[in-house]
Amino acid sequence: MSTAHVDDTGADGSATAEVAAPSPALSHELGRAQGTDFFAADDLLTEDERRIRDRVRTFADDQIIPVANDHWERAEFPRSLLPGYADLRVAGGTIQGHGCPGMSPVAEGLVALELARGDGSFSTFNSVHSGLAMHAIDMLGSEEQKARWLPAMARVEKLGAFALTEPAHGSDVVRLDTRARRDGDGWVLEGAKRWIGNGTMADLVLVWARDEEGGIGGFVVERGDREVPGYEARAITGKTSNRALWQAHILLKGVRVPAENRLEQSRTFADTGRCLTKSRQTIAWEGLGHAIAAYEAALAYVKRREQFGKPLAAFQLIQDKLSSMVADITGMQLICLRMAQLQGEGRIRLEHAALAKLNTAAGARRVCAMARDMLGGNGILLDHHVARHHADMEAVYTYEGTDTVQSLIVGRAITGLSAFA
Repeated sequence: MSTAHVDDTGADGSATAEVAAPSPALSHELGRAQGTDFFAADDLLTEDERRIRDRVRTFADDQIIPVANDHWERAEFPRSLLPGYADLRVAGGTIQGHGCPGMSPVAEGLVALELARGDGSFSTFNSVHSGLAMHAIDMLGSEEQKARWLPAMARVEKLGAFALTEPAHGSDVVRLDTRARRDGDGWVLEGAKRWIGNGTMADLVLVWARDEEGGIGGFVVERGDREVPGYEARAITGKTSNRALWQAHILLKGVRVPAENRLEQSRTFADTGRCLTKSRQTIAWEGLGHAIAAYEAALAYVKRREQFGKPLAAFQLIQDKLSSMVADITGMQLICLRMAQLQGEGRIRLEHAALAKLNTAAGARRVCAMARDMLGGNGILLDHHVARHHADMEAVYTYEGTDTVQSLIVGRAITGLSAFA
């Protein structure tokens, strides 16, 4: 294997002495699941949850990971994965009926974890389509609306997007500028949205807007193969994170939506908040998936990579890093499992989801940074896998609420006092 020397390394092995393309066998090994589970959390799962987890894990290993780096580098969404994703029958997660799988909250979290372990861009696609768009329709839609849209979304025949964030409103999105005006037998939407995952390719775009009475509504813009007058979406370019996910800047100029396309139970921002609580739970599991992927790739690497006549894994500082990574991952696993149990018991609250997302985003960021450090120069190469997870965690750290926002939600629950402006 040819190499190019780029720097020297200390005896602790925290940096490598050369950058080299891994053999196909090593690259394959670095990307495959190792089943990290230091506290035997697997014992807390049901047989059905394990089967779902293993099915998605195999899909990630065999289909997502082999193509993820190429699509990430080209900033191209891997549409070729959609048939396999559809065959998993996981779209819709915990939703009962309408062709959805009706799985447990734990199983739904494990799906997000395994997809993120495979690739952050594809897991974010799932969290938008299944976690935000489909669950919003299930939570807030009428029975007719659910029957109209959910079956095709569960089959992945129609893709969904959730258009809430605006150019001027991220953390303070409650101050929505997008407006919905009643006009005859429909609504007219005016405004702009930004950072909308799937926004350029979705068939059903759930646009959140303020109506003339000051209420907040979710309005489904049906696109499909047709052009919707006044709807303009362009992919945001220049991203250094989640590059294979197309996030859109959307302009809404007189977009007409039938009256029956307003989600029946969407009236206030509290309704929107229910969707965000659900989504933050999914994102917490995603952070865990990125952490496991980076840790497992680093572990496989340091066992194989030799410096100063012995594997990197034999150095004290490397073992110290690995121990810290396992500690973070174990804590994340347990907090995610307990969060999902609370969801299943109907006891989940906004602050639970906020604390879980705050914990896993910060922990996974540390784990990915350690993994990148342990690989030295190879840590910035896509074919060693860690670089992609290291970069993608920056998106997870921010979306569905920054660490500051999550912290203030938890602080409000602890003190009973709001520190929001």
